[in-house]
Amino acid sequence: MCLQLAQSAYQDELLVIADGDVLQQRAEMLGLNVRLEQADLEQPARPSEAGLLRYIHTPTAVSVSAGVLSVDNAAAVINGLQIALDGCLDRRFSAVVTAPVHKGIINDSGLNFSGHTEFFADGAGVDKVVMMLATSSLRVALVTTHLPLRQVADAITESNLRRTIEITHHSLQQQFGIESPKIAVCGLNPHAGEGGHLGDEEQTIITPVIEQLVERGMQLTGPWPADTIFVKEKLGDYDAVLAMYHDQGLPVLKHQGFGQAVNITLGLPFIRTSVDHGTALVLAGTGRANASSLIHAIGMAQSMIHA
Repeated sequence: MCLQLAQSAYQDELLVIADGDVLQQRAEMLGLNVRLEQADLEQPARPSEAGLLRYIHTPTAVSVSAGVLSVDNAAAVINGLQIALDGCLDRRFSAVVTAPVHKGIINDSGLNFSGHTEFFADGAGVDKVVMMLATSSLRVALVTTHLPLRQVADAITESNLRRTIEITHHSLQQQFGIESPKIAVCGLNPHAGEGGHLGDEEQTIITPVIEQLVERGMQLTGPWPADTIFVKEKLGDYDAVLAMYHDQGLPVLKHQGFGQAVNITLGLPFIRTSVDHGTALVLAGTGRANASSLIHAIGMAQSMIHA
């Protein structure tokens, strides 16, 4: 997918962190006319021109075959992420855009790796981040992410909900340039608890937190039933929707714009965006991999840089 980026020009400089030899081999395999150039980080940034791909060389330990996983190259993946993290923390890089990685093979190598988000949060010394997925017309942030449904209700605490809303509100202001964000907050239970008959989390946790933050000047409404707020007529009134759990909010967003959605990590001291899909190993080296989500993730990062 990264090689496909060279088909277009960008106002900012794109740097791919990868093994330069692997990039060259893959370009030849796919018949792509791409000029590869190793980046000089001592030089000022300049726009990326079509037909040219600059890269930061991070050598693999063993040769790479398209679509074939190797535990021997797991350390090279982590090394690339560390380069991105360090560059963002010392402001050499304005943002990081991540392509998918295979978590299983990294852990099989003996390295403890939960995912990009946890890696960047731990490296930046951040104890709380928020996952947001966004298309051009919808932003959905999550209070909980990859939890079994049995554990979700216990994770919806006043402190967790309050911090999630604060991070989302701050990021909408600072990274999206929205002066007074309007956020719709979902309930946890069907029909937002039906007045306590279908669960009381809305009454005991969600509503009190909303009221506290409204008193501080935030524009929040809810708790909304998810089957009510995710309709076109309502969504136009809000800059973001806060869902309580992964499958409450993301199916709607992915139905609306799969392949064009962007995964954004809020709460880091730098901009991080990512694709909305996995590795799709069966497509590696075939030329059929769709780079649209990666392209949208880059576009989102650029818009956040210049917000």
